[in-house]
Amino acid sequence: MSKRYDSSKQWYAIHTYSGYEEKVSESIRQRAESLDMKDKIYQALVPKEKMIEIKNGKRKVVEKKIFQGYVLIQMKLTEDAWYIVRNTPGVTGFVGTGIEPTPVATDEIEKIMKRMGRDEPKHKMDYIVGDVVNIVDGPFKGFDGSINGIDEQKGKLKVLVNMFGRETPVELDSLQVKKI
Repeated sequence: MSKRYDSSKQWYAIHTYSGYEEKVSESIRQRAESLDMKDKIYQALVPKEKMIEIKNGKRKVVEKKIFQGYVLIQMKLTEDAWYIVRNTPGVTGFVGTGIEPTPVATDEIEKIMKRMGRDEPKHKMDYIVGDVVNIVDGPFKGFDGSINGIDEQKGKLKVLVNMFGRETPVELDSLQVKKI
């Protein structure tokens, strides 16, 4: 079982038990510090993005993990660094082909970093085109309609409302409707 070690500074993805991502990334940072490995293990992070959720009718910005059960590590894949990361409690393995950890492509890391740095939170909406909703607020309160379009950036829905025997498109805030 031979491993090919790579002494260049690269990003790797590791599997963790779901829900332990923060604990694992913190443990790896602490172990790198205490075992004097900061020259081989540079960063451990849990990719997150800001989302807007609606709780009790109020908008709330929350941070959501982009990938459940994964932590990204920037490291030099030396035997000792690999051993430390692999044997951190909660780590189930490196992502790779067979037993070889595979570095995450630079463009993929850039996309993830961009997503993490997004200032504008995305709206968390549990709607799909075709869902039938009841309008609970605004001038069309009490009407039912079907979703015809979704704008997650703005948190808006296009809803087709049946009025006077024909469907009329209405743009609504996602807070103004509820699923039937």
